[in-house]
Amino acid sequence: MKKIEIAKKFLKQNIDLFRCPVCKKAFINQVDNSIVCPNNHSLDISKKGTIQFINHKVNTEYDGDMLESRRRIMQAGFFDGILHKINELIDAGHKNIVDIGSGEGTPLKRLEDLRKNVDSAIGFDISKPGVNLSTSELSDQMFFCVADLANLPFNDQSIDIIMDLFSPSAYKEFNRIIAPNGHLIKIVPNSHYLYELRQKLYGNDSENSSYDNQKVVDLFMEHYPNAKKYDVKYTVELPKELTHDLMIMTPLHWGHNAKDLTQAEVESLTSITVDVSILDNQF
Repeated sequence: MKKIEIAKKFLKQNIDLFRCPVCKKAFINQVDNSIVCPNNHSLDISKKGTIQFINHKVNTEYDGDMLESRRRIMQAGFFDGILHKINELIDAGHKNIVDIGSGEGTPLKRLEDLRKNVDSAIGFDISKPGVNLSTSELSDQMFFCVADLANLPFNDQSIDIIMDLFSPSAYKEFNRIIAPNGHLIKIVPNSHYLYELRQKLYGNDSENSSYDNQKVVDLFMEHYPNAKKYDVKYTVELPKELTHDLMIMTPLHWGHNAKDLTQAEVESLTSITVDVSILDNQF
């Protein structure tokens, strides 16, 4: 089935989740290859099976090489430990899930594989190349779109699970779209995230050799004082052919004082640490 047909099927079944970015009214109909709101604003479904909910130009740091490298790392299971824990936090049965800043889409797809594709799962990003790449492995229960965090294209109280994996947050918008008893699950890196790569790039430069995300955690807990925090830490074996992808997928090598690593130094990375906190608030 063509991507546009898969998207049309998804939207026909889930039109009630989306609202017009112009007038904020719920979309009510799908006509041919468009969705339409009561004020007759319409958005077209692209041939790749996506919709662009942003009507202004967006600049993004994600280029094709970075997205492809990220995909290969994710497909090798880099985030699987995180996704297994997230899956444990979500009740069984159909949920409306949104992945905030979904990139090239692999984490959401792997989560849905764990959940046997029972959900209506939506990924969005401001990066059109990332969203287009996401559609290369669509299922009937998944949809990807270009959207703005500050103006989410979802109706009030329509989303059961918000997954925010290393992306910025818009808590006012999250509070608007989350359904009763829904979960907001935010993942932030801890001090030993990508520790081995940081050591090679920065040595003992304390400013760059570790993460400190206490301010992010504190802000989340300020908004949601009853939230729970789970620490997840594991090591991923890194095949030689993926070491270059690890370098490309992260902006770490752009940092001030980053060492220009040789190919041999890059290939000496045989494993990498994933160290995160998962913040979970149930509404």
